[in-house]
Amino acid sequence: MGRKFDEVKSEASRVSYAVVTASNGDAWVAARGKKYSPPEISAMVLQKLKQAAEDYLGEKVTDAVVTVPAYFNDAQRQATKDAGAIAGLNVLRIINEPTAAALAYGLDKKKDETIAVYDFGGGTFDISVLEVGEGIVEVKATNGDTHLGGDDLDDRIIEWLTAEFRKSDGIDLAKDRMALQRLKEGAEKAKIELSSVMETEVNLPFITADQNGPKHLQVKLTRAKLEQLVDDLLQRTMAPVRQALSDAGIDPKKIDEVVLVGGSTRMPKVQQLVREFFGKEPHKGVNPDEVVAIGAGVQGGVLTGDVKDLLLLDVTPLSLGIETL
Repeated sequence: MGRKFDEVKSEASRVSYAVVTASNGDAWVAARGKKYSPPEISAMVLQKLKQAAEDYLGEKVTDAVVTVPAYFNDAQRQATKDAGAIAGLNVLRIINEPTAAALAYGLDKKKDETIAVYDFGGGTFDISVLEVGEGIVEVKATNGDTHLGGDDLDDRIIEWLTAEFRKSDGIDLAKDRMALQRLKEGAEKAKIELSSVMETEVNLPFITADQNGPKHLQVKLTRAKLEQLVDDLLQRTMAPVRQALSDAGIDPKKIDEVVLVGGSTRMPKVQQLVREFFGKEPHKGVNPDEVVAIGAGVQGGVLTGDVKDLLLLDVTPLSLGIETL
C-alpha cells in the first residue's frame, strides 16, 4: 500500500503473483490479464467487510474508521483512504493499530496506567507506549518496522523447505510460482501449529514433477528449529521497542501492562522475549486478532457521539518535512 516498486523488490521476489511497476512508479499486482493497484485490492476486502456488516445489521453502512500500522507514512495512509473511497465508504478517521488496541483495552480503566502495545502482525511491526485511564488514551511514543511481520517468518520456513527439497530431490521449488503458493500455505500452517505443539509435519503431495513422475514434499519441523530459523527477525523487534521507551522516557520495568496485538504474538518465543524484556507476563485479557477492530469500533462510537467521556491523543510517528522558500 502506497509504496513504490523499488521499495518492495525484496518482497516481490518472494510472492507467487507478479508485482509490476505502474506508470507513476507505484507497485501494482498483475493477475488474470489485468493490473491492480493495492488500494483496488484492499477495496475488495473492505467491500466484503462492508457487505458482512450490512447483512448483520440489516442496514446500509456508509462510514468507517480504518486502522493502519503506526509506522505507515503519509502515502500509505492516503492509499488506505483511497481504498475506503473505492469501496464506497466515507473514512471518518485513520487511526494507528496499537492506539486502537489501547482504546479497546483502556475503555473500562479507572486508574491511570502506562501500557506498551506490542503489535506484531502479518506484514508490519509496531510498538506504542501509552497512558490510559480516566477516559483519556494518550500516546507517548511509537516506533516500528514496516518491513517486518509474520510473512517474513513464513519466508524463512519456505527457504528452509526449498533447501531441504533441493537436497532430497534436486529440484529448486523457488522457481515454481504454483509450488511457492502451496509452500506459503504449508509454512504458515506449520508456524501456527507450532504455537501449540512441539513438532509438526509439512505434507504437500504432488508439489512438482520431473521425468520420473510426481514429487511429494514431506518434512518434519520442530518448534526449536522454527525458533532458530527466525531468531534474528524476532530480535529485530526489540530495537523499535527500546527506541519507543527511550523516546517516552520510561523504564521497561515501569510499564504496568504489555498488550500483545497481531497473530504473530501467539508464538511462545515472542511472548518469552516480551516477558524477559519487560519483566512481567504479557496481558492475556484481549484477543490479539480482534482487539484492533474493537478499538476502531470504539473510536467510531466517539466520532458519532455514542461513546462519551473518552479522549484520544495520538502522535505523528514520522517527522514532518517543512519546506522553506
